[in-house]
Amino acid sequence: MAFPEHSKFVVIGAGVHGLSTAYHLALALNSRGQGTGADILVIDKTSIAAGASGIACGVVRNNYYQPAMRELMAHSVSVWDSDPEAFSYHPVGYMQISHESMHEDIETIYDEQQAIGYPSTFIEGAAASDTYMKGLFPDWQAQGVTSVLHEQKGGYANNTRAMYGLAGKAEAEGVRILTGVEVKSFRISGGAIAAVETDRGAVLTDCVVVAAGPWIRSFWQMLDLPKTIPIKGADGEIHSEIPMWTYWSLQEGTLGVDPDFQKTADGKPPPVIHVDTDAPLVSDVDGSLITDKPWGIYYKPDFNFGGIQGGAMPYVVETAPDKVAVDPYGVDSPDFVVGDDFAHMWCSALAHCQKRFEGQTPRYKKEPSGGIGCFTPDSFPVFDMFRENCYVIADSNHGFKMIGVGKLVAEELAGDPSKLLEPFRLSRFREGKLHPVSKSPFPWS
Repeated sequence: MAFPEHSKFVVIGAGVHGLSTAYHLALALNSRGQGTGADILVIDKTSIAAGASGIACGVVRNNYYQPAMRELMAHSVSVWDSDPEAFSYHPVGYMQISHESMHEDIETIYDEQQAIGYPSTFIEGAAASDTYMKGLFPDWQAQGVTSVLHEQKGGYANNTRAMYGLAGKAEAEGVRILTGVEVKSFRISGGAIAAVETDRGAVLTDCVVVAAGPWIRSFWQMLDLPKTIPIKGADGEIHSEIPMWTYWSLQEGTLGVDPDFQKTADGKPPPVIHVDTDAPLVSDVDGSLITDKPWGIYYKPDFNFGGIQGGAMPYVVETAPDKVAVDPYGVDSPDFVVGDDFAHMWCSALAHCQKRFEGQTPRYKKEPSGGIGCFTPDSFPVFDMFRENCYVIADSNHGFKMIGVGKLVAEELAGDPSKLLEPFRLSRFREGKLHPVSKSPFPWS
């Protein structure tokens, strides 16, 4: 088939945002009589799920301190729930287990989850929390825990299967997906993008959607958008020259135990566990102190090869953003993969939480894992239109769980502005409409 010279819509990126946008846009165009899926072209320089969506931990949750994020995630969970089989989605629930300094934040999350009808249970107090957790896992032994927020919805999905499920849905609607096509530049005419210049040729277009995950910085440069922006802070002052992008290195790995190792007391698949505690963490190998500062981990069943997969707090990549090498990405990178320090910390943290993990450090899978994420100044997404006809989805590494963003973007492109996306415009920085900051050690909570 010949390389297309024109497509009404060109979507860049075959990850969760690009594929979800393409699929839902095809549905929206058809239902409104505005076109069909044949009007949509998805291009990716490598392949489906080759980027961040392909190595994502797959966790789906609503647990956010920010009201706008909480509502957006509730919407995304509804999309996951719409076809669990196609999305390889396991709705086992999600648990935020926290220490006392986070109690007020978590209570706020619970109250507002109830206000929007999102089902969850909130357990308060150290003794009650311990009893609740032991009801699920009799070997629970985590210290420094004073609350448990148990979301009955959410869970995790097999990332690659979910992306191919989305791709299949899009193609069934007539969307064309071309991989091995790299965008080189944009041809701009009269302030709008007239064509997407690729290594296979130019594609004339009416509208572009950039859904490039950690490669967003490159497309930001192609659009000639500013490297730094002014931000109105909580003090009412304008803070100038704030870098638009910062990279964080993600810390994730897998423990090679039996798939049934983490079942609950009644033999059911376990929920996703996220623990934040201020109890000292000591080594499960030699008893030495790893840290006496608050720490956090998450873990769940591994959907690829069995065992337990999870991660810990990411760290900022100190290299200047324009010098960070995004390619090769993920496990192919020599720079941004986890090492022995992560394995030691994470396995010891698992043992801190549950007795069944004691002595299991030798089972840690010593294989490349981790990657990098590209973060906005407040670590929350930007969804906005630039250069008149280029919709940018810059997700600040919340990506995989936000499968519903593509549906909302599609509705906006079809003419229906989204209230859920409004809090994520770039203008919020200049206007000081920033998202509130929680006490979680994770930048995206």
